[in-house]
Amino acid sequence: MIENYEAFRNELSMSKEDVVREVYRQNKDRISIKKEATAVKNLIRIIESTLRLANSKGFHAMTLRDLCSDSGMSMGGLYAYIRNKDDLIHLIQSHGFTITRRTLLHYTGEVVDVRDKLFSAIKAHLYLSELMRAWFYFSYMEAKSLPAPEKRDAVAIELEIEDIFLNVIEDGIKAGVYQPRNVRLVASMIKALLQDWYLKRRKYRDQSVAVDDYAAFVRDVIESYLL
Repeated sequence: MIENYEAFRNELSMSKEDVVREVYRQNKDRISIKKEATAVKNLIRIIESTLRLANSKGFHAMTLRDLCSDSGMSMGGLYAYIRNKDDLIHLIQSHGFTITRRTLLHYTGEVVDVRDKLFSAIKAHLYLSELMRAWFYFSYMEAKSLPAPEKRDAVAIELEIEDIFLNVIEDGIKAGVYQPRNVRLVASMIKALLQDWYLKRRKYRDQSVAVDDYAAFVRDVIESYLL
């Protein structure tokens, strides 16, 4: 079980390269570069530059030439990875969702106690959004503008993440730890509380609320209803 945010930062089991390597393998049909080490290195540059530009000037205002300038890649080099901004969104979304899924499953997989598992899932999501706020904010803000196939994929993966919370709560109800409730609604409420952290980060910073404090608050609110 994760102790706190600092421990999470120090213990995060996956490297940036590991995650991007998985994204590369998932998208090999879209990428013309076959040398994996080179592709992973450049994909990291593309992803980091995209998030930096999107959060400074907006994704729709950003051009591929802006991306080349920021990443240091040529236009020809960039086209080896993406053909257009729709491909770019697919790449960014694949990256973020891969990390989120892997993180939640990793930090809940070995936890036996239901209440500890729910708290671990809450903390893992919050701590990851603290580390990767640029991606979480980008994903939320761009969701309405996604192309139809990407929007369907995003909704499906969001539900998959939400189902991690749902399954833990269902296990708690079956074990008699939690009261029978509308489990889908509770899982949706958890997701909404987690989103508020990275969408309104300034509000909590102004109140001197640390991420560990907020994690405990979310747990207490949800368990006051479930126990």
